[in-house]
Amino acid sequence: MQRSLRLSLSLSGVAALALANGALLSAAAQEAGGAEDLGDVMSISLKDVVKPTLGFQGALQGAGTPNQAGIGGLLPLSVGDNSVWFLDALANVNFADREGDSSIINTDVAGTTVSTSTRVGYRWLNSDRSWMFGVNGGYDSRPMNTGGTDTGIIVSGTEKSAFFQQVAVNAEAVSNDWDFNAYALIPVGDTEQKLNWYYQGGALDTYGLDVGYFITPELNASVGYYYQHGDAGEADGSGVLGRLAYEMSSGLTAGVNISYDEAFDTRVSADIKARFGGSSTTAQRKEVEQLPVINVLTSAPSNRDVRVHDSSEREEQLPVVHPWPS
Repeated sequence: MQRSLRLSLSLSGVAALALANGALLSAAAQEAGGAEDLGDVMSISLKDVVKPTLGFQGALQGAGTPNQAGIGGLLPLSVGDNSVWFLDALANVNFADREGDSSIINTDVAGTTVSTSTRVGYRWLNSDRSWMFGVNGGYDSRPMNTGGTDTGIIVSGTEKSAFFQQVAVNAEAVSNDWDFNAYALIPVGDTEQKLNWYYQGGALDTYGLDVGYFITPELNASVGYYYQHGDAGEADGSGVLGRLAYEMSSGLTAGVNISYDEAFDTRVSADIKARFGGSSTTAQRKEVEQLPVINVLTSAPSNRDVRVHDSSEREEQLPVVHPWPS
């Protein structure tokens, strides 16, 4: 427990230091350009900025999430003077875990399945367009094939496929300096399923809050807290996470994530996302369009994966081997 607490505090401290340094480095530049940017932002018509986007995304396995790659896009349903209704959908091909490194703790996830995620949301700007607020919700599915184990338990011939699903809600607030993201992932249906003769898997309820700071309009550092619950109580507990994301060019973003909780221990993953289409405004306004408060209007909502953890309830049924005759 002491080790867990020390690591949690260390992760939070490192991320907080990065946020503080970013604030000091960029504050002067943002203050100098603030008045001019505000005038330009107020002149933008959202109908010129909020356009359909389509692209791809990919991610390496994380805490209860698979290696995956797929396509996705955002469709504006209604664009007002200061608000947007949108539909965002994606589909991912899920691949096998790295050999000997189960993403769900004990049982190796095998390929190949296709998961889906859909969000319907509403985003709006405040009166001076210095903040964007949003809410969205939707449904995620995750079929999962299984293979061997990382624990030496032989399950050959008993591997099963599972199907997990969840509903999700999300609230967000973004300025040109800060972003806040609160979310809840709630499994539905058959939330605990047999993966083989020994292990069962459970989809996790996850509730979290992420706080990020834009070191530059392209570079965002964030820290977060989450609480997870499920898998017959085996995965219950709190966790911390950090993320660094960089928009390498318009619509192309790469990120690195690190998380820690007692169920999954420390997990490091990376992801990449590209979206094409979007704004049709003139080149003179490109710089303003990339301000986070405007750019986020067409960004894909986050936290889309069904997280799974596996555990055994059969240990008491295994034969006891004594070193002497009984």
